[in-house]
Amino acid sequence: MGRSTFGKVTELMSSVMDLHVKIALQEASREKRRLIGGAVFLGMGITLATFAGVAAQIALLLWLHQSLAWSWLNCALALAGLNLALSGLFLRIGGGMLKAPFLPETRLGITRTTRALTGRF
Repeated sequence: MGRSTFGKVTELMSSVMDLHVKIALQEASREKRRLIGGAVFLGMGITLATFAGVAAQIALLLWLHQSLAWSWLNCALALAGLNLALSGLFLRIGGGMLKAPFLPETRLGITRTTRALTGRF
C-alpha cells in the first residue's frame, strides 16, 4: 500500500510540475519579442560597458604609475584588489536578485499548489 501511495504522490507532483512548466512556457512565449529585444539591448550594453571598463582600467593603471610613482606591479596589484572587491559586491547583489526567478503566474500556481497539498487554503 505504501508503494502505490508513493507512486500516486510522485505522479501528482510530476503533473503539478508539468503544469507549472507549461504556464511558464506560455508566459515566456507571450513575451518573447520583448524578451529578445531586451536581451539584444542588454548584450550591446554589456559589450560597450566592457570596452569602457577596459579603457578605464588602463587609464587608472597609467595614472597610478605616473601620478603616484608606483611600480607597475604595485599598480596592477591595487587594480586587481579593487576589481576583486567590486566583483564580490556585484556577485552578492546579483545572487540576491536571482533567488527566486519565477514569473508571476508560475509563482501564484506554486503557492496555490503548495497550499492545496498542505491543506491550507
